[in-house]
Amino acid sequence: MTLLERIQSKDCKVGIIGQGYVGLPLALVFVEAGFPVIGLDLDTVKVAALNRGESYIKHIGSERVSDALKTGRFRASTDFDELSTCEAVLICVPTPLGHHREPDLSFVLDSSREVAKRLSKGQLVVLESTTYPGTTDEDVLPVLEATGLKTPDDFLLAFSPEREDPGNPKFHTKIIPKVVGGVNAPSTEAAVALYQGAIDKVVAVSSARVAESSKLLENIFRSINIALVNELKMTFDRMGIDIWEVIDAARTKPFGFTPFYPGPGLGGHCIPLDPFYLSWKAAEYGIWTRFIELAGEINTHMPHYVVDKTVKALNEAGRSIRGAKVLVLGLSYKENIDDDRESPSYEIIELLREAGAEVAYCDPFFLTARPGRKHNLQLASVPCTAESFGQHDAVVLSTGHAQFRDPALYAKVGVLVDSRNAVKLPAGSTTRLVRA
Repeated sequence: MTLLERIQSKDCKVGIIGQGYVGLPLALVFVEAGFPVIGLDLDTVKVAALNRGESYIKHIGSERVSDALKTGRFRASTDFDELSTCEAVLICVPTPLGHHREPDLSFVLDSSREVAKRLSKGQLVVLESTTYPGTTDEDVLPVLEATGLKTPDDFLLAFSPEREDPGNPKFHTKIIPKVVGGVNAPSTEAAVALYQGAIDKVVAVSSARVAESSKLLENIFRSINIALVNELKMTFDRMGIDIWEVIDAARTKPFGFTPFYPGPGLGGHCIPLDPFYLSWKAAEYGIWTRFIELAGEINTHMPHYVVDKTVKALNEAGRSIRGAKVLVLGLSYKENIDDDRESPSYEIIELLREAGAEVAYCDPFFLTARPGRKHNLQLASVPCTAESFGQHDAVVLSTGHAQFRDPALYAKVGVLVDSRNAVKLPAGSTTRLVRA
């Protein structure tokens, strides 16, 4: 049986390296489409939970994981030797930035080496991790071809960028169009066939580089437009103009305008990081991506802006930031999900502490703050009640969770700094409301 025949008959076992916010939903979609799947991850706790039928990601229900297990077509494992039994291998691992904002491909390259150790003739390998143009054919391909096997005669290699919007009920993995580009035509053909077996719409492009670039364009587009409205928020605030009302007015235009909304900074694994992969790579070609760098400068300043507004609001209420009790609402980087990667809330907390405040947080998705690459709060969430909120000199809303939108929660709050325009206080409220 050829690889294409195995894919068409769904007799193609799919190995997915990384069972996080990208890899797990992708694994479930392939299982639900009828493919056998092995989910690989180094985290023994995650693997054990999946094999018990439990999801550790709140917006992916445990019922889906349990149902996948019951089919007999899904299993999680820490044993990379399982790759030798797979006809297709998808790499879904993080691509963070280093200390100097340089691309860190260590997870991609480590995974590629693990694949290379078990690479066999006829196997398809697809990289999904967001990265700079050229990674697939300049970095991953040499690792695989160092085995002596060559593409396309011995194995196939492609890139297909992940497109996830955690917590958005309108879009999920199966219905989000999938861009696919191979390092050669046979690789593109095989990767397109594989994804067509599980995803509603697959868009083939001419190369892996085009596919890599398309994901960067998507995220750079968002980063620059968010930076624009963040800059306008600060500008209009000085003029006494409500940026959110301005956006609502502008969005009534039925053409030529896409609304973006300001906030306390960027979070998640894509928008705060991915644009800098292109700016780093562009420098190799003597190009300086000024839009990307400027957007990054504005967006990374926003936590400072929120803290400055908090300090000013406390001063106007006759209270110094030093020694003040400040409650930060939300550790997640966006509302109604349990994903805190690159969340601006952590920097807001750090800046408030540096200013001398006594800081607490509330987040129903994180009852205990988990340590990350850049932070370790060693705090537990305070209760989401009016009594708890009222025990603080100021409340800073960083994440617009649905639980935080109840105006009754702020009945005893003296100062509320709302960076998301999430709370509508009733007429006559004595709470000092500051939009930041």
